Amino acid sequence: MVGGVAVLAALPAAMGVLPIHQSAIGADQLLARIRASAATPYQGYAESTGGLALPVTQQFKDVADLFGETTQLRAWYSGPHDWRVDTITVAGESDVDAGPDGTWTWDYESNRATWTGGVSPPDARLPVAADLLPTNLGRRLLSEATAGQVTRLPAKRIAGRSAPGLLLVPHEPGSTIDRVDVWADERTGLPLRVDVHGSGTIVLSTRFLDFSTDRPSRSDTVFVPPATAQVQTRDEPDIAAEIDKFSGDRVPPSLAGLPRNPALPGFGAIGVYGSGVTELVAVPLPDGVAFSLYRQLEDAAQTGKYGLTLSVGPLGLLLTSFNVSGGAWLLTGTVTPALLSRAASDLAPR
Repeated sequence: MVGGVAVLAALPAAMGVLPIHQSAIGADQLLARIRASAATPYQGYAESTGGLALPVTQQFKDVADLFGETTQLRAWYSGPHDWRVDTITVAGESDVDAGPDGTWTWDYESNRATWTGGVSPPDARLPVAADLLPTNLGRRLLSEATAGQVTRLPAKRIAGRSAPGLLLVPHEPGSTIDRVDVWADERTGLPLRVDVHGSGTIVLSTRFLDFSTDRPSRSDTVFVPPATAQVQTRDEPDIAAEIDKFSGDRVPPSLAGLPRNPALPGFGAIGVYGSGVTELVAVPLPDGVAFSLYRQLEDAAQTGKYGLTLSVGPLGLLLTSFNVSGGAWLLTGTVTPALLSRAASDLAPR
């Protein structure tokens, strides 16, 4: 038994010394395969490590945990409307099962299963653990890159596979992202590892430790609530989706010199500006949420001309002073504090 454990423990190190095939695939061809990989089935075990410790709790606690700690992810993916992701963090375990009619979210600690109906995802929502899978994050970060903006990186051995890499360096003024490295399976284009660099260091890294392109069985992705579970339903997945759909505030077509992203719907209350890995998000917060967030940030943030400001690595955040009619604007993104201040200035008369 001890000998078997020793062999298993030595496997990761042994895999690391296997030869790496240096592919001749071009950057433009690899980029095209990555962007076209959304319908490709796979399954695997991934680990994400974040360096963005955000001092928030309550409504935004799950987001802070995702980007500030190590998260283990087990994924079964048959297609955009048939997948499951199990998440294990220091706070516990939760599962998300997406089907053709909606999504189940299962929280093991509270024994609660939540059903959110709807085939199409909301136009705006908070980040979730599944977004940190290398497959999803890699496609997202490269979704608006052009062939002229990426160059090849030497291959790495990831999850037992030789994976050619791509380097993306943003050149947008005001960006706080230094570079993005993505390594992908050459045949399918599925990203296997993503490193995001900002402020001179890796601020977010996610990679598969085990990976297969075998299609998961239907039993792997279908969820049936346990008989003892507390079952509830909701119309929107989180507070961001509710604000985007129901808030009466509207954002301008451009902010701080950045146009509203044309690839995203333009009729919601939340505005996304810029493109690619350099984006600014403007969220109109109702007074109760704004006050709660203000109390959470006031000890860690600085008080400036337009409100509370905070920078965590490449991520900037500005919570504006309260409006006369109540509420405030939350401005955040991978942009400089100066650009956030410009955005707050543009919104001040509103």
